[in-house]
Amino acid sequence: MYEYAVAWEWLSFAARWLHVITAIAWIGSSFYFIALDLGLVKRPHLPVGAYGEEWQVHGGGFYHIQKYLVAPAQMPEHLTWFKWESYMTWLSGFLMMAIVYYAGADLFLIDSHVMELSQWQAIGISVASLGVGWIIYDQLCKSPIGKNTWGLMAILYAVLVAMAWGYTQVFTGRAAFLHLGAFTATIMSANVFFIIIPNQKIVVTDLIAGRTPDPKYGVIAKQRSLHNNYLTLPVIFFMLSNHYPLAFATEFNWIIAALVFLMGVTIRHWFNTTHARKGKPTWTWLVTLLIFIAIMWLSTVPKVLTGETEDAALSPVQQKFASNAHFDAARDVVLSRCSMCHAAEPVWDGVNFPPKSVKLETDREIAAHAREIYIQAGRSHAMPPGNITEISADERQLLAAWYESTVSE
Repeated sequence: MYEYAVAWEWLSFAARWLHVITAIAWIGSSFYFIALDLGLVKRPHLPVGAYGEEWQVHGGGFYHIQKYLVAPAQMPEHLTWFKWESYMTWLSGFLMMAIVYYAGADLFLIDSHVMELSQWQAIGISVASLGVGWIIYDQLCKSPIGKNTWGLMAILYAVLVAMAWGYTQVFTGRAAFLHLGAFTATIMSANVFFIIIPNQKIVVTDLIAGRTPDPKYGVIAKQRSLHNNYLTLPVIFFMLSNHYPLAFATEFNWIIAALVFLMGVTIRHWFNTTHARKGKPTWTWLVTLLIFIAIMWLSTVPKVLTGETEDAALSPVQQKFASNAHFDAARDVVLSRCSMCHAAEPVWDGVNFPPKSVKLETDREIAAHAREIYIQAGRSHAMPPGNITEISADERQLLAAWYESTVSE
């Protein structure tokens, strides 16, 4: 049974690796085409129906690219579709969420001090929120509001801020940020699956049938693509945020999330304006810096990290680990080798906050992180970093024996 923890850790690693690979492919192609589209130049010699062209050099060769707003007069023999990058990014991300947050709901998803939920209730809220988010967004786009792109994005921003607050009222701070990223990424991927690709297929079908395609399909797809462009950077931030508790595990975490979306807009505005050859609005970097400084201030003022109280009752799983015959000895090892950093007020020089907001001072906290202790300090030498507290091989074996004997019961 205890080997399950090791296998699950590797499965999580594999899913994360796949997610990063596919995300790089999707984000890379998205950024490239946005930059290409903004850099197109209109010239008199362009073919009929062509909107603009761009000359580029890469890899020792030259590329001559032309864009048609609707389609060329004759379809090429081969047409490359950019869609699987998006689909696989979302699928691999959902797989990672299931492995880490659904399978480990008691630790990573549910915080009884935020809301009392069963594992299945928490998972149900998680899945439902992703689907409902897309429906709300899609209906806004199709409503009269959707005719004003920037007005629509302002309303979308308000929805995202509301979701940031809502998630922090339901889940742990870590899960709230992850879900906000998944919520946004679901909108982006659904844009590709339900709008952009189907609209492009309608245009291709009309061309093959000899009909003149309706330009509206391209306009709609372009609007959704613009939304995806501005949402990309915040999604990356939220996907990386679980490594930084000062972002997700602070009192004002939902306001921090709201400001992250604004940073995404200011950064993308600089790149989009530059690629469109409309100047270089350097003021956006000053605004971005000021927003980031505000985020740092919010993360520490007041200096109150959210977390579980020491007198909280142990869950059945935690009780099982705490009542194991090896627990007392394992607890002594953790307290002597780990708690100087993993404490509400760390005493190790240079460590001002418990790494990843993990505290190991009480029976409940130690029992709650049994699997992480087993993987990080029992089966591997990842912790303590550089073995700075000089944990011995016998102590590591003791931590492993505590976990393995508990799960084997």
